[in-house]
Amino acid sequence: MYVKFQYVDTSNCFHILNSTKPTPSIGISILPTKKYKEQNKLNNPNGRIEKSKNLGVKFRPGVGYGNDVKEKLDYQIGKSSHTRVWKNGVLKTQNGFLSKPVDKTESEEKIDGQSSSSNGVQTKCSTTWRNDVKETQNGFLRKPVDRTESEEKIDGKLSSVNVVQTNCSTKWCNDVKEIQNDVFRKPVDRTENKKKVGGQLSSGNAMEKVQTKCSKKWARYGGCIPVMLEALETVSNLDEALKPWEKSLTKKERTIILKEQVQWQRAMEIFEWFKRRGCHELNVIHYNIVLRILGKSQRWDEIERLWGEMRERRVEPINSTYGTLIDVYSKGGRRDQAMEWLKLMNERGMVPDEVTMGIVVQMYKMAGEFKKAEEFLKKWSLCKCQVEERVNGGPRSGIRVNGSSGSSVCLSSHTYNNLIDTYGKAGQVKEAYETFHQMLREGILPTTVTFNTMIHMCGNNGRMEEVASLMRKMEGLQCHPDTRTYNILISLHAKHDNIEMAASYFKIMKDASLEPDAVTYRTLLYAFSIRNMVSEAEKLILEMDKKDLQIDEFTQSALTRMYLEAGMVEMSWSWFQRFHLAGKMSSECYSANIDAYGERGHISEAEGAFNCCSEGKRLTVLEFNVMIKAYGISKKYNEACYLFDSMEKHGLSPDKCSYSSLIQMLAGADLPLKAASYVREMQEAGLVDDCIPYCAVISSFVKVGQLEMAVSLFDEMIAFGIKPDVVVYGVLINAFADMGSVKDATKYLVEMRNSGLEANAVIYTSLIKLYTKVGYLREAQETYKMLQSFEDGLDVYSSNCMIDLYSERSMVKQAEEIFEHLKKKGNANEFSYAMMLCMYRRNGMFKEAIQNARKMKELGLLTDLLSYNNVLGLCATDGRYKEALATYKEMLSSAIQPDDSTFKSLGIVLLKCGVPKEAISKLESMRKKDPQSGVQEWTSALSSVIGVLDTDSPDSKDA
Repeated sequence: MYVKFQYVDTSNCFHILNSTKPTPSIGISILPTKKYKEQNKLNNPNGRIEKSKNLGVKFRPGVGYGNDVKEKLDYQIGKSSHTRVWKNGVLKTQNGFLSKPVDKTESEEKIDGQSSSSNGVQTKCSTTWRNDVKETQNGFLRKPVDRTESEEKIDGKLSSVNVVQTNCSTKWCNDVKEIQNDVFRKPVDRTENKKKVGGQLSSGNAMEKVQTKCSKKWARYGGCIPVMLEALETVSNLDEALKPWEKSLTKKERTIILKEQVQWQRAMEIFEWFKRRGCHELNVIHYNIVLRILGKSQRWDEIERLWGEMRERRVEPINSTYGTLIDVYSKGGRRDQAMEWLKLMNERGMVPDEVTMGIVVQMYKMAGEFKKAEEFLKKWSLCKCQVEERVNGGPRSGIRVNGSSGSSVCLSSHTYNNLIDTYGKAGQVKEAYETFHQMLREGILPTTVTFNTMIHMCGNNGRMEEVASLMRKMEGLQCHPDTRTYNILISLHAKHDNIEMAASYFKIMKDASLEPDAVTYRTLLYAFSIRNMVSEAEKLILEMDKKDLQIDEFTQSALTRMYLEAGMVEMSWSWFQRFHLAGKMSSECYSANIDAYGERGHISEAEGAFNCCSEGKRLTVLEFNVMIKAYGISKKYNEACYLFDSMEKHGLSPDKCSYSSLIQMLAGADLPLKAASYVREMQEAGLVDDCIPYCAVISSFVKVGQLEMAVSLFDEMIAFGIKPDVVVYGVLINAFADMGSVKDATKYLVEMRNSGLEANAVIYTSLIKLYTKVGYLREAQETYKMLQSFEDGLDVYSSNCMIDLYSERSMVKQAEEIFEHLKKKGNANEFSYAMMLCMYRRNGMFKEAIQNARKMKELGLLTDLLSYNNVLGLCATDGRYKEALATYKEMLSSAIQPDDSTFKSLGIVLLKCGVPKEAISKLESMRKKDPQSGVQEWTSALSSVIGVLDTDSPDSKDA
């Protein structure tokens, strides 16, 4: 039997949503009562009964049946769905509500010959009053009387009608409790149902424990579901919480109850409760819900157990079951197991639906495996087409995946968005655009999410013109941008250094009545801060403060740096103090601020930030590391060592970064002995797993000339089982090359090769330097040939060494080949030209030497004293006196101080010009006594002598 009542007798409130029960046919008489007609005439002049109103009902079971049948029907109706039939014939069910008819002693007192309710209720959830009947969301209730109407003299005494105000449309009308969520029950006698539990009164009925509210959390469900959920949330005992609905729960209600559970333990408890009550059927949807809850909580064992239970109970998994399992396993970091579920799904001949397909694509996308995502989509599309063709008897039109052929399938906008995002993240912009245009061809209107994805993809790939085009298309399709759209636009333009456009979009967003969120402000604020736009940033901060939006720690440290770059140190400290005093700064934020001060040399502020962190007892190794770095930048090495040594007092142990930072700092400051002591500490702490710390200290020892200490530390490293790399060997080989020790350099070269390491270009260059120094031509040539095999090729230093080596042996042709190769590549430098000049001069090739010297001047390569001396020596030898004088004056004007070699060449010039040796000696004596005056005398003498030379002088050669 299916019954739906919508009728109200003003004396008997009665409203049933529905009631379904297989019972024999029941006759129902629904007649407006005489009393209702009379009252309706008073309120409606036409006397017309409004059908839209819910009217009272008198329930008369089994009209036309005998008394024995009526009794049975009364029993069945009372038993089903918690339906109760009171002796006066008025029906009350759990799925609806009504009021028991009352007699005078219970609810009505005669006052001046009229009936007056003693329990009027005023609620906040009511809507309208019609004909003295209150119409609410759930039904009707008589209008509550005001104080002048509700207190009347009865036998000379005032009788209060107890007007009650509630927050939730929870009211008692004639001993029946009415709740906004459509559930009513007769209140129990407090004296009978409340018992002492732990010294407190405890209601014997679960519904007495539920404090109903006008909750928006579950109001969308309507019916009695919100009250069920409220009961489950407030009453831990399931038997009590669900007792009123124990035998009447529908599949939908069970589904919603499970879906709304947050804690997996509670969900399983309810699920097991359903199973214990044999009357509650659990289908695959219920299992899917519980599987998802367990997956979110990463209860993998429970999922396996539930899966086994499904097999035992013969609950067949459906498409969404596998989709749920794939989704929770992939998001839980178990992609391999997720793929096993997909494999099992395929083995059972089940083609994933669109939702499951989207889940798998998303899984591949999050793992960065975009190619696999595309391949899966192709296979899925092909299978889907085949299935649909078998069903429909013809090909379907729709999306065609990139590279696929044949028919295609139609997809939803959500799937299109997912595909576009996948292609975008894979950098396949062309494929993303094809998918977008296919979406338009299929008549599927792009959503705001679609445009957001496309805009983000184009912007990240530097296609800002297409971003503007998409915005115009978005406007043309009347697809309105949302907050995320503007956040993306602001971020993209800031990223591409168009801060003006980013700021303009912020203004457009507000003009469009869209409220910027925390992401909007933080994005723009960070963009302002890294560009040192102080006034713009401060204006934004004021807006954020007014809206009570929090500034994240990343942006906070960026603002500290902004103030420091702007020279506003005090302001930066005030900014830091604001966040420090709020007590919400993390260890990482303190470290970022310490580092900001330390990098710019504001060591006192860095120490202040460190002390603030210490006061809050938030010190970690990270703060110590950045503070040690700050001391290193400010060259306060003793303070750095002291701070490092104090870490144990704070209950902290230095990590690998702590040791490495301090060792590198001390080694770079030419303090290898101190650095070596920390290397040994690091070794004892078991933190040395490579040769990098040793290499830094060995290099420092070599740099300060303590080669023996370097070798000793190298041997110590070997003894600890730390294998040296090619860099360590290169440091030692180069050190011995500088000393000219072929034996020691060769020893380490052989050791390196025996350990399986190949020499790099740096080591070969060091060997060429060594062989050039000791004059080993054959070894140098072989090494130079080895250098040519490297990708970077020959460097200018090794080439200059070979030119020098050839020059010493007057091997002009070989030297010229290397020199021409350097010039061709643009690598020839001042020393290359100077060595060639010396070689030409030594071999009497003055013409080539002079051309080389002039080329040096033309290229601006005369910058070194040695080069000037080489040119002056050439000019003096070749009799080019005027050129020698010009070179000497150029040298002085370049602020290069001449040395003894310079004046030796100039003395030869004066001597060849006829100046007596005694005069030249006198000039030399004057220079030694007073260098400044002596240099002036030399210049005057050279000018006076060379200035009177005739035009037939050697200076005219090669003019």
